[in-house]
Amino acid sequence: MPDTNAAAGSIPLAAADLLRRIEARDAIVGVIGLGYVGLPLALATIRAGHRVIGFDIDAPKVAGLNGGRSPLRHIGDAALGDAIAAGDFQATTDFDRLEEADILLICVPTPLDRHREPDLSFVEGTARAIARRLRSGQMVVLESTTWPGTTLELVKPILEETGLRSGLDFLLAYSPEREDPGNAVFTTAAIPKVVGGDGRVALDLACAFYAGIVSRVVPVSSAATAEAVKLTENIFRAVNIALVNELKTIYDAMGIDVWEVIEAASTKPFGYMPFQPGPGLGGHCIPIDPFYLTWKAREFGVNTRFIELAGEVNTLMPRLVVEKLAQALDRQARRGLNGARILLLGMAYKRNVDDLRESPSLVLTRLLEARGARVDYHDPHVPEVPRTREHPELAGRRSVPADAGSVARYDAVLVATDHDAVDHAAIARAARLVVDTRNACARAGVHGPHIVKA
Repeated sequence: MPDTNAAAGSIPLAAADLLRRIEARDAIVGVIGLGYVGLPLALATIRAGHRVIGFDIDAPKVAGLNGGRSPLRHIGDAALGDAIAAGDFQATTDFDRLEEADILLICVPTPLDRHREPDLSFVEGTARAIARRLRSGQMVVLESTTWPGTTLELVKPILEETGLRSGLDFLLAYSPEREDPGNAVFTTAAIPKVVGGDGRVALDLACAFYAGIVSRVVPVSSAATAEAVKLTENIFRAVNIALVNELKTIYDAMGIDVWEVIEAASTKPFGYMPFQPGPGLGGHCIPIDPFYLTWKAREFGVNTRFIELAGEVNTLMPRLVVEKLAQALDRQARRGLNGARILLLGMAYKRNVDDLRESPSLVLTRLLEARGARVDYHDPHVPEVPRTREHPELAGRRSVPADAGSVARYDAVLVATDHDAVDHAAIARAARLVVDTRNACARAGVHGPHIVKA
């Protein structure tokens, strides 16, 4: 939190006015990108007392939002409807309205291109859209995950092409999103916010803004440091998931149950943190973020062998799962994958969400069908597969029933995502063969020679 009494006499007049608006909860906040990051942030900002204009290029989504319909399963319609009724939220595709906002939060995707290199086209396009409407006194905060230096090396020069200057005419900061979709405990407001600014004034005002929204603000020395914090968090997870996935492969060859090992190791009260193996990485962060650092590190002539090896291990997991399934079919059903009917349980990338971003289930479906298998899926959270960047051919496929009678008609069930709403015990009892990548059957209390862990 800034020392407002001292700050008022030392910061530009426009910034002093913005600080007063923040403290009075009278600032208009523009959230650009109303997806898994932007929409929860918008609602948390509204609960803190600010009015929000949400910007998105998806016209049907905007129309639905203005009608009180949330596009995200874990974000209910009620909170959205209340905000609209109170006049605190409006979504729009009209980017000319960026000028109305006092604070602009950029929450757009930062994917990888087909060469697995950072694609900052959404960030750059958003920065240029802001620049065309930028006015004195506004604060711009980038929240999208990216390589260290993006805020000052990419966004700042675009905004300063207007002739306005960061720290004098407008303020610029970086605060990485830390959303965990579907986590009922750590919601947006409950997660501490790391903040780095372009100068002390930007840092102080960004901290003042977020302090009214989240439980704790963590200021750091620069925007690049804040950018590095986000990458470090997700690289830590990617590396440890790769480690436990490799251990799974090793222990499986030895006839040892890796989940039993993890459970027993977790009883140590210090020096150990459990990570769970799976069929591959999913979500926007962990499969992508490490490559942002490896890409930037090349500029400095630094190799990132450890991070890249973790990426190779995690990327290989869907292929190993398919091989495990093929071996199980050959051993137990005396048939191969070609022509086999497979029921994939879970299309979302993780439990209890409808998020398909980088889902390993999409890769598993493609690999299985390339081997001649016929694949259906069941997912109570994903009734239909939307169009995705990497797997557009799967768009339009619909979830099928997974009752005992239906399951028995498949040659094998592949558990890819362990949703709580799925009765894994009943499915395991009805199935001819189950290949379980999540230990869901054991947790449901069902064991047997027809259940293979992968």
